[in-house]
Amino acid sequence: MSPLSNLAMRDIETVIHPYTNLAAHRETGPLVLEHGEGIYLFDSAGNRLIEGLSGLWCTALGYNNQELIDAATEQLHKLPYTHLFGGKSHDPAIELSEKLKEIAPVPISKVLFSSSGSEANDTQIKLVWYYNNAIGRPEKKKIISRIKGYHGVTVASASLTGLPANHADFDLPITGILHTDCPHHYRFAEPGESEEDFATRLAESLERMILDEGPDTVAAFIAEPVMGAGGVIVPPATYFDKVQPILEKYDVLFIADEVICGFGRLGEWFGSTALGMEPDTISVAKALSSAYMPISAVMLPENIYQAMLDESRKIGTFGHGYTYSGHPVAAAVALKTLEIYERDRVIDHARALSPTFQSRLKALGDHPLVGEARGMGLVGAVELVADKATKRTFDPIGKVGATAVRNVQDEGAILRNLGDTVAVCPPLIITEEEVHTLFDMLERALDTTDHWVAKEELR
Repeated sequence: MSPLSNLAMRDIETVIHPYTNLAAHRETGPLVLEHGEGIYLFDSAGNRLIEGLSGLWCTALGYNNQELIDAATEQLHKLPYTHLFGGKSHDPAIELSEKLKEIAPVPISKVLFSSSGSEANDTQIKLVWYYNNAIGRPEKKKIISRIKGYHGVTVASASLTGLPANHADFDLPITGILHTDCPHHYRFAEPGESEEDFATRLAESLERMILDEGPDTVAAFIAEPVMGAGGVIVPPATYFDKVQPILEKYDVLFIADEVICGFGRLGEWFGSTALGMEPDTISVAKALSSAYMPISAVMLPENIYQAMLDESRKIGTFGHGYTYSGHPVAAAVALKTLEIYERDRVIDHARALSPTFQSRLKALGDHPLVGEARGMGLVGAVELVADKATKRTFDPIGKVGATAVRNVQDEGAILRNLGDTVAVCPPLIITEEEVHTLFDMLERALDTTDHWVAKEELR
């Protein structure tokens, strides 16, 4: 291993890195990235890398988009900051709210801004509780998420997240957050069980949970259209068709977490449309501004707004919001981002490119190291296994996935391993030729990883 640079050593001694093995990081150091152009990033050694995960599923328009830079610069000159507290407002927040209402997949009355997907989903929990208190249902407070669902890292949103590492030693989840089955057919279906039968069983399991807990205590169900950080899990056929009537039957609010799927990732403006979901409330973030500025939003229906209105009259204020809720620069950049998606038909481009992307992805399912290749639109993943026939995982989980990602980086691309699942989620502006280049790199990296697995006798 080459000696670490001065910049790397400074990083090790000063920066805490999220989702990083902090002990291992002291030995390996960081990948220091200096600038970006289109779908490419350039590191401090001058290497050009395809950003194959859109940063963290978010830089949909790639890097150095001059229109977004200009939108931010213009707003910085005009009004770099003001807040929305106490009835104050500004043009970008108003216009962005209007645009989100216009393109929403279901009727939306109002928009509440924050700065991250975690904050948006944390807000969803508070509003569910607030709403039920307002309409006289103080016992109806439990929220059902799903195993392997990912909804954030605040105390409340991390409780929604159904991943062990987000709970371990953080004393999570908090009371009142439940987790139902993960809709992953490859991992959790019974032998010979069809996708539709699997979906039926999961819907029945959800109904049993609601009944066991007591319908008068269950307030909401939250779901990503396609699960992201839990492993890029596409729900089985008819899953949401079977789940939604159960939610309606027991008057359980349906929250769509569109933080990853929103704004074109699945070939539609919203993942809810692509999956046939009809949620009550929606969380958005990430591609809302192509990640050029931190911004998120909760999109609310009229009945919840009316309850908030009544409580505001009673209490004297709506006691929630953040310093940066609807930040004018972030809102201006988000507005320009949505304009570019629409004007340049970026979502149509993503939809048209999806067959090529998914064809290359699914072909990796034949690789000796890959148990399942799965995805939808311009997002996908390959799950690496020790034995394809039995689906046996590697022990310890994550070592092989991390090695594969390092090998991909050596080939010239940045991807992310979620345990032993390698995720692919390029900027929506990627070309067909670049899709082929990215998958060529991944295929060569998997070959290298397979040779390493054999050498290390990890099977």
